[in-house]
Amino acid sequence: MIKPSLRQAALTYNTNSDMDSGCPNRLLVLVPTDIDYSAATRRIWKLAKAARMHVQLLGLCQDTAEEPGLRRGLFMMASLLQDEGIFAEVKVHIGANWVNVVKTYYKAGDVIVCFAEQRTGLLRRPLRQVLESNFKATVYILSNLTRQKPKLNMLSQVSAWLGFIGIIAGFGILQTNVVGLPEGSFQNGLLILSIIPEFWLIWVWGGWFG
Repeated sequence: MIKPSLRQAALTYNTNSDMDSGCPNRLLVLVPTDIDYSAATRRIWKLAKAARMHVQLLGLCQDTAEEPGLRRGLFMMASLLQDEGIFAEVKVHIGANWVNVVKTYYKAGDVIVCFAEQRTGLLRRPLRQVLESNFKATVYILSNLTRQKPKLNMLSQVSAWLGFIGIIAGFGILQTNVVGLPEGSFQNGLLILSIIPEFWLIWVWGGWFG
């Protein structure tokens, strides 16, 4: 039976109390909130069977409103993964930094499993690249398991367009003032420096709205 307990910022569910002592090498699976849990479970089960490893499911959500849905999904995955020779453990964290979560649980010999669509950080880098640069570990990538996002409602569409217009208008005013400066390398440098954050903000804002 999986028993919940609250410890610091993590919600923990153990499917077997012998996991830590009986299986030093595990699959550390970094589970986002928007995957197809059933399909992902089948892929992870095959990996665990082939590698003869137990499974540590790590969930990360940005706020407490997302936590119940993620917790239910991981609970279901752990129950389905439970098999003769395979133990599963679930931990859910609130936050946005996958690297810190992995550092908490990673041990030498563990295999990290993430999803191809996962991105992290201000630059929205692929999570697999960040993991490979921070850990001397095997990183296994699962792809095509992210659920299709629902279409934006009218309010979200209006908010998205207002954001785009605000970003373009704000930087347009800034760039107009820069153009008014004496011509030269200083003016050109300021224009270039203003264009880079403008495109970055547009890209990030678009990513929030799918």
